[in-house]
Amino acid sequence: MLDTQRDFEDIPERTLSRRSFLMGAGAAGALAATGTLGACAPKSAEEITPGGSPVAASEGVGWLGSAPEIDPASITETVDTDLLIVGAGNGGLVAAATAVELGIDFVLAEKNPAYTEDRVWIGAVNSHYTREAGLEVDPQKILFELSKYASNKVDQNVIKVWINESAAMIDWLDTVLGPVADFDTVLGPEGNWYIPPVQHIYGGQQGMPVMGGPTTMGGPSRNGALEQIVLDAGNIIHYEHRLEKLIREGNGPVTGGIFSRSDGSYLQINARNIILATGGYANNPTMIDALIPLVPACCTSNSYNPGNDGSGMKAALHVGASKDIEGTAMIFDRGAVPPGMAAGYVGEGDERAFPGPIMQFVFGSQPFLKVDLNGRRFANESTPYDFITHAAATRKNGTYIQIFDASAAEDVMRFATIGCSKIGPMILLALGEGDPSKAFAQEIELGAVVQADTIEELAEKLEIPVDAFVTTVARYNELNEKQVDEDFGKESFRLSAIDTPPYYGVTLGGALLTTIDGLTITPDMQVLDTDKNIIEGLYAVGDVSGNFFANNYPELIVGTACGRTLTFGRHAVYHSAGKSV
Repeated sequence: MLDTQRDFEDIPERTLSRRSFLMGAGAAGALAATGTLGACAPKSAEEITPGGSPVAASEGVGWLGSAPEIDPASITETVDTDLLIVGAGNGGLVAAATAVELGIDFVLAEKNPAYTEDRVWIGAVNSHYTREAGLEVDPQKILFELSKYASNKVDQNVIKVWINESAAMIDWLDTVLGPVADFDTVLGPEGNWYIPPVQHIYGGQQGMPVMGGPTTMGGPSRNGALEQIVLDAGNIIHYEHRLEKLIREGNGPVTGGIFSRSDGSYLQINARNIILATGGYANNPTMIDALIPLVPACCTSNSYNPGNDGSGMKAALHVGASKDIEGTAMIFDRGAVPPGMAAGYVGEGDERAFPGPIMQFVFGSQPFLKVDLNGRRFANESTPYDFITHAAATRKNGTYIQIFDASAAEDVMRFATIGCSKIGPMILLALGEGDPSKAFAQEIELGAVVQADTIEELAEKLEIPVDAFVTTVARYNELNEKQVDEDFGKESFRLSAIDTPPYYGVTLGGALLTTIDGLTITPDMQVLDTDKNIIEGLYAVGDVSGNFFANNYPELIVGTACGRTLTFGRHAVYHSAGKSV
């Protein structure tokens, strides 16, 4: 996404997004061991792992900690409802709007002062937009592709819910959003991987939505419109209410939650059913270190929602829930840093963050020549976002360098990338009028993008060996001339010559967007315990839920995460009410 200072103009006061978080944290120029319940109580964190096997705390489960002890006298208010929804983000707001539609008595609680920023790209299978475009997705093929991405460490029946119900979710969005609904179906070319036409974009959001207000194109954000539906129906959204603890007696159902409030008091909400839509744990370095050590090995930039600290997931684990065994992160190849800066956290304790001054350098997702810090090409650059960052984790500093030249505008049109990577060319072509020095002036000023008149000078500024780099560029130009990548097999249309000065280089690591391993769920979004039995009354949707992704994010199946989240949010409400979608 476009991450420049100009996007902060006229942002409403009630805002909490990744952008405002980074600004508040002083980033320059930038735009979630379980406990198996016995007869009375769960085991301690020292006794169990996320998969339920005995292990010592020193072996990686100390991140869970103990459930908080809350003095009943500090609970100053109790509310009873049929449905409690925790989290006013993509999944939570869809769940709330669905509850409005079904006439369910519910409470929506959110720890932040406002709803969170939308994920714009919505993956849906065979929606009416897709069919009207004369296209069709093979459900079996897309199920195979998603399972293959995950090495089958998933529940295919869970994935099938998205495949089977996402088109109806799009129809529902059309209906509830009424006159502000405007979807575009954006399709990508088929390349070396299956790229199905599942990508939908809510029209007003193409201008990058700002939480709590309009998009930069003037239209309402999807989450903003959903919030208004909830409020117009007479519901109150309890902002600044943080879930501290879920309520469960023994092996019984979960019957509510206890929330801390900004004034120091506690609110208890009793409910027949609870839907967790609290996001992942990207903003919890301790959990990241323990569950996904690959992240600090290759990430340089903070691109996550600051509210995603794993608190919702941990609350469920404390009452006996289980989670995916392996951690998985969504990493973008966009963590631009000055030459020589390494991947990994800086700072102390839970305040640690990645050092990059730019939240996302979107142009980093273009398949230009990329070299390691020895000046040598090391991988096929035409891959999903996180493939190159994973490869870089095995190399010096966990970073790499992208190279392009003055003819980059012509190159990116030919590359024809999909999803949000297309924003990079938009910046270059529209804002920079095709001139990289104009498009990336801020990044050049920050020292992240380096500009030079010769290849030798560029190598010196990038602090990499000149001779090796010159040889690499010459070899790459030779492959481009042949239109055959004899070294790594990149498609010919994504080769490019590096021969038109000025030349540009940018040191990159990963930009951590979110975590996508979560609580194990059934196809009805019900949370399972460590024996894989249903915990009655507890549902999970979105990034706090699991059984859908593993290894990495299937970026070439565009919008899968958001499409899953919206579809599952709706399904969970229906199931909690004893209905079918």
